[in-house]
Amino acid sequence: MTDPARSTFAEGIVRIQRPGLKGRLVPENRYLWRARRPEARHRIVCFPHAGGGANAYASWARRLPGDIELAAVQLPGRQNRIAEDSASDVGQLVKEIVADLRPALTGPFSFFGHSCGSLLAFEVARALQLQGGPCPTWLFVSAQSTPEVIWAGPKLHDLPEREFHAAVLSLGGFDEEVSADQEVMDELVPVVLADFQLWERHRVATVPSLDCPITGLVGQSDWRAPLETVEGWSEYTSAPFTTKVFPGGHFYLTEEGNDVPGFVSQTLLGA
Repeated sequence: MTDPARSTFAEGIVRIQRPGLKGRLVPENRYLWRARRPEARHRIVCFPHAGGGANAYASWARRLPGDIELAAVQLPGRQNRIAEDSASDVGQLVKEIVADLRPALTGPFSFFGHSCGSLLAFEVARALQLQGGPCPTWLFVSAQSTPEVIWAGPKLHDLPEREFHAAVLSLGGFDEEVSADQEVMDELVPVVLADFQLWERHRVATVPSLDCPITGLVGQSDWRAPLETVEGWSEYTSAPFTTKVFPGGHFYLTEEGNDVPGFVSQTLLGA
């Protein structure tokens, strides 16, 4: 049941995170947002970081070339779905996303996931492969260590509340306006925590591996996912694996001068 108080407060968060009209990324169903480009010959489906929503990729709609259409996954517990509880079961979440994404999985497409979104993108890609397709042409895993590193290492969701809050802020990714508003942060941090709980408790098997290439993107100074913890993604594909290092930290993709959509476009259109 929707909490009226939470829904009212949600309107404020959505206003902060809503892109300008030029963003063009709009909801089509529960999980699918899309910036339609009928002339595109490839589609990139983006999966957001912990606590993030589909609008995290809104600027990509203006930065991608005309040959590539942008789609993004919207998860429960944020933005227009903030009145819903966050996902607590990976299998059910993947099943629902696959069903809602299918209308956009016509023609060539690829997946891009940032942080925890990389794990979700991988599981959705593997679910599609196990179902006989359609399958992504490419998987980009951004700022995300391999599952075995996550499983063996310390868990952020186990930290006391204040320490978890500090760790999340140290990763970056929050606008100054948002991070300075305690009321907004009190609403957002539990969503981030729920995502970390979901993925730090989830076991990801190496088999079956994906048939598509995987590229690992990392920030040069990312303490959460340094390059050496990303290279193991090569074990999760039977196709080529490559890496790309950008200046910056965990949210390198939002830093000025890092043209991540451009790199993704060149990779896909060049292939």
